[in-house]
Amino acid sequence: MSRIFIDRPIFAWVIAIIIMLFGVAGITSLPVQQFPDIAPPQVNINATYPGANAATLESSVTQIIEQQLTGLDGLLYFSSTSSSSGQVSINATFAKGTNPDIAQVQVQNKVSQAMSRLPSTVQQQGVRVTKANPDFLMIVAVSDTYDRTTNIDVSDFLVSRLQEPIGRIPGVGQTNVYGAQYAMRIWLDPVKMAAFQLMPSDVVNALTAQNTDVAAGEIGAVPSPQGQRLDATVTAQSRLSKPEEFAQIVLKTTSSGASVRLTDVARIELGAESYGIVSRVNGHPGAGLSVSLSPGADALETAKLVKAEFARQAKSFPQGYTYAFANDSTTFITKSVNDVVETLFEAIILVVIVMFVFLQSWRATLIPAIAVPVVLLGTFAIFAVAGYSINTLTMFGLVLAIGLLVDDAIVVVENVERLMAENPGMSPREATIESMREISVALIAIALVLSAVFLPMAFFGGSTGVIYRQFSLTIVSAMALSVVVALVLSPALTTTILKRPEDEDATSLIGRASHHMREWFERNFAKLINWYHPKATWAAQRKTIPLIAYGIMMVALVVLFMRLPTGFLPSEDQGMAQLSFQLPAGATLERTQAAQLAVEQYFLKNEKQNIDTLLTVAGGGGGGGNSQNAGRGFISLTDWDSRKGETNSADAITKRATMALSGGYRDLEFYALQPPVVRGLGQSTGFTAEVLNISGLSAEDFGKLRDTILAEARTLPQLANVRLSTLPDQPTLKINTDTQALSTLGVSAADVNATLTTAWGGRYVNDFVDRGRVKRVYVMGDAPYRSRPEDLAIWQVRNTAGKMVPFSAFSSASWAKAPNASSRFSGTPNFEYSGQAGPGYSSGDAMNAFEALVAQHPEVSLAILSGAPLLGSGPAALCGLADRGLPVPCRAV
Repeated sequence: MSRIFIDRPIFAWVIAIIIMLFGVAGITSLPVQQFPDIAPPQVNINATYPGANAATLESSVTQIIEQQLTGLDGLLYFSSTSSSSGQVSINATFAKGTNPDIAQVQVQNKVSQAMSRLPSTVQQQGVRVTKANPDFLMIVAVSDTYDRTTNIDVSDFLVSRLQEPIGRIPGVGQTNVYGAQYAMRIWLDPVKMAAFQLMPSDVVNALTAQNTDVAAGEIGAVPSPQGQRLDATVTAQSRLSKPEEFAQIVLKTTSSGASVRLTDVARIELGAESYGIVSRVNGHPGAGLSVSLSPGADALETAKLVKAEFARQAKSFPQGYTYAFANDSTTFITKSVNDVVETLFEAIILVVIVMFVFLQSWRATLIPAIAVPVVLLGTFAIFAVAGYSINTLTMFGLVLAIGLLVDDAIVVVENVERLMAENPGMSPREATIESMREISVALIAIALVLSAVFLPMAFFGGSTGVIYRQFSLTIVSAMALSVVVALVLSPALTTTILKRPEDEDATSLIGRASHHMREWFERNFAKLINWYHPKATWAAQRKTIPLIAYGIMMVALVVLFMRLPTGFLPSEDQGMAQLSFQLPAGATLERTQAAQLAVEQYFLKNEKQNIDTLLTVAGGGGGGGNSQNAGRGFISLTDWDSRKGETNSADAITKRATMALSGGYRDLEFYALQPPVVRGLGQSTGFTAEVLNISGLSAEDFGKLRDTILAEARTLPQLANVRLSTLPDQPTLKINTDTQALSTLGVSAADVNATLTTAWGGRYVNDFVDRGRVKRVYVMGDAPYRSRPEDLAIWQVRNTAGKMVPFSAFSSASWAKAPNASSRFSGTPNFEYSGQAGPGYSSGDAMNAFEALVAQHPEVSLAILSGAPLLGSGPAALCGLADRGLPVPCRAV
């Protein structure tokens, strides 16, 4: 075959150029990522039930939806969380390779089947089914540096002006605002309502009837009478837009003709949808917008578009408003990929230098040097066909492949030069023809042998297979192309570029330089051989000594292999950190805000030189949604060049903060964590474990065992920063209703429940128009009338006789302890633990220690440990590190 291209070198060049053109097209179209898309696709289900506690949510919403999640193609497992803030979150994880769009449609269909069984309030709020990357692409923090507005004002600005434009950018999968937009808040006064014999349901009915758009039609609509000369649209009642308009809503008309209006029984204001989150940015009121990448999107290109949109919108920001990036994964991605690209070019330069040194001819060096860009560009074309991305693994594969791909071209060149040296008078063309006849089969055989080494990795399953598959096929593709180039282009080049030794111009500048360099290299290389030969001879004559040395090295290898830390990938300074802080159960948002200020002050004072942007969120932390006693934060560190030394690394910063804030503030549990090495597999470095209640323990007994395992884990040296990812139990006021008393007093149980739900839990009624944007209307009891258990007696319900009956006449209250949030794993109650490896131990040691600890408690089972089920394949992978003969085998889901 090579004879065709020896006789037609232009044809060979055309093929090489076509390969390179396809490669250039591939480079321009390929997405750029730090790693391949390793995390399996996930579909999120979110619902809201205002005022409901965790137990009520689990029984009335979570389990109903969970029971429908059967028969989904590729479903690995699902996890759910029901929080006391009235939020349900169900996350369904699918096998790697599942089409996320199809998965979302299937989940949406299953949820639709359960909608009729959900509470009406949940149906009114809506159940949202979204597909999203489980990790943030970036978090953009907007703040008022003049401190003239509140975080609610900033949040509304972010939702109204920026969330939707950012969400429409190609590549953006999901957006979420740490805050809430404006809402019309109607705060009820139970004393005034009782005076007018009104209940919260009367207010809700009036709002529903009088705050609505009426489709009144038109005058003269066809068909119309003969001779109709007027056609006009008829407008009637429309949605209200101002607090003053809501204040005039008529609730009741008395027999004397007087009207009771909404302003007579309630305080009306333009407030916020939710008051449970308070965000601050670098010490100023602010809010954050998290942006998640859609599956398969180009991270760098999407981030570029998001930044461009913010830069465009910033021109019309209110005075004092500014934005910054509290979390930007693309900065580290860019740095990682650029470092590997630099290494790639350095490797190419080193390979060319080594070839020139040993081949000792610029003509001979030029041939394999030309083969390198052809093969590399061709490999990028294969990436595009295979659906790969430009990432650190594929680029690392190319770096390793460079040393292999030039071998084929070097073999061709050296064999041609050998034939010309051994056969004086043989032309380069004749030598090339003879050389290819001798080595063509050998070149193909070399490629097949080396491919047999790397190709099996391409058949690994699961997310781990994604890593090895791309690495494997990168090397195999490069080697296959190098053989093609060696059979097609290299023979054409040797025919036209190489010359016979006697035809070399030794008088030219290049010829003289090559001659001198050849003499110098051969002279020094001969000295090296002369030095090495007697040593090798001495070792060959005394075989025992080399064998003993070999044995010592093997023993040392085994010892080091057993003692060195183990881990999936090494932890790196990604220029970011995450914060988690929590106060005891029952702590109010006011106390959490004080802790938020303490955390903020520490970083802005003690780590000011290392901090670029600090976003803290009070009331938005914990593992079960928002809670008043928990918070979280995001830190963007300054550039690596300005953080010289180990003391300014992300690891050192987070460790200092954890030590200072955990012990320096009363009742504050604080952790500063680095993001996971592989984005999307967990929320931070370390391990995450799901412990399942497989023996049917009661909630109380399971909670006691949870605390026992936590206490035992904190005593193990292999573990550090062990914590529960779910929020602790909190005090709960249980209201007991006497049904007999209700019947005697003529009070409807439905009215009692509606009053309680609306007054203490709050109710979304309908919408209003605020500056051209539709927002929500909420009715709730005013704060002074729902702040103490005794306030329940203030609220009254109207009986069948039209008399007002206080709650104290038919109900009583008692204190209990209930979960702040309840979580389930594939339908089984569970608790989630997180932690890091202790000093001197690896992540593998930490996971092994926790696995052994759980095995000591036969009442529970370990269902998932860290990211192992996401990385593995098959049922055994769902057991975390798979069953290793523990007393209680991990439970495959």
